[in-house]
Amino acid sequence: MADRARFADRVDAGRLTDLLQRLVAIESINPSLVPTARGEGAVAALLAAECRAAGMEVRLDQVAPGRPNVVARLRGRRPGRRLMFNGHMDTVGAEGMSDPFGGSVAGGRLHGRGAFDMKGSLAAMVEAGRIVAARGLESGELVLAFVTDEEYASEGTADLICREQPDAAVVTEPTGLDVCIGHRGFVWARIETTGRAAHGSRFADGEDAIVRMGYVLTALDRLERDILPARPHPLMGRASVHASVIGGGLGLSTYPDRCVLDIERRTLPGERAEDVAAELHRVVEEAGRACPGPPAKIEITLSRPAYEIAPDAAIVQSVCASVQAVRGASPRLTGELAWLDSALLGNAGIPTVIFGPAGAGAHAADEWVDLASVADCAKVLADLVSRFCR
Repeated sequence: MADRARFADRVDAGRLTDLLQRLVAIESINPSLVPTARGEGAVAALLAAECRAAGMEVRLDQVAPGRPNVVARLRGRRPGRRLMFNGHMDTVGAEGMSDPFGGSVAGGRLHGRGAFDMKGSLAAMVEAGRIVAARGLESGELVLAFVTDEEYASEGTADLICREQPDAAVVTEPTGLDVCIGHRGFVWARIETTGRAAHGSRFADGEDAIVRMGYVLTALDRLERDILPARPHPLMGRASVHASVIGGGLGLSTYPDRCVLDIERRTLPGERAEDVAAELHRVVEEAGRACPGPPAKIEITLSRPAYEIAPDAAIVQSVCASVQAVRGASPRLTGELAWLDSALLGNAGIPTVIFGPAGAGAHAADEWVDLASVADCAKVLADLVSRFCR
């Protein structure tokens, strides 16, 4: 234990802050969200250079043109367990931010787009890798995976799991230094109602698709208010559904022949896309009883599963022990409401836990990360390597 504490104390807070400021200064907005954005290429180059300078093997995997994953590796002197740290390089857009790439520091907080979600974690991963490289890895293997596209379709981690199969992983999304053992998933679905176009004066000939969708919305509201709250998860709360985007109509003097509604259904562990599809069929059947007509169409457009790992899993226990060693207190076990790449890793057979620093403002106009927690995160990750990779 004393050795681990001594290794953890090798975190260089100044070096860590400098790297984080350089990461925030580089715009890495996901171009699938903002078509004019630059993507992850420049941040990937910086992270690759930092890892090489620390003595790690580095590989770039081109997930899309100019958008590579960075995979850095440290091999132990003898065989042992393989551990992966995973973090995403892309951010959402910076609209409404006064200084999104400045990386200003005030009151122990570093501000800027991506500081919290999740460049503070990337800097902690690099610092932990430096510590492990400097002391030498006795056994096993450490992989640092810096991935693309988490903010849109997670193509980076989807590519990664085809190439790497560690014994366990830590997704370093910010958790306030708590240990997160699960999160909700989501299903995106499209519902389409049909009517019959006719001149607005020909009320006997027209059928209003938008009015029909109104009955679907009423049935969805009943699902949201009366049914989903009745079956909550102890860590992740209740499932939810909301209407996201709606469109229809041909003109003011025309009965609309089509209305399209896109919805999001947030799921809990054990709920599958097929279950949500069946649930939505019941919704449109209820709407059809209230407003007879052509049946609404349902299409599942994208789904990502919820994720959960047992509290007694080896990687969970190891992370908890490392937090205890570094911070002197046991962490809370928590669940996350949002979807994370950990579900892809977990469903690929890689036991995965989520652990990262504290802060606030993900996707908001004022985003910041707590610098002391970034340093503690690096210490915990470095301790975890010596604890797990045996």
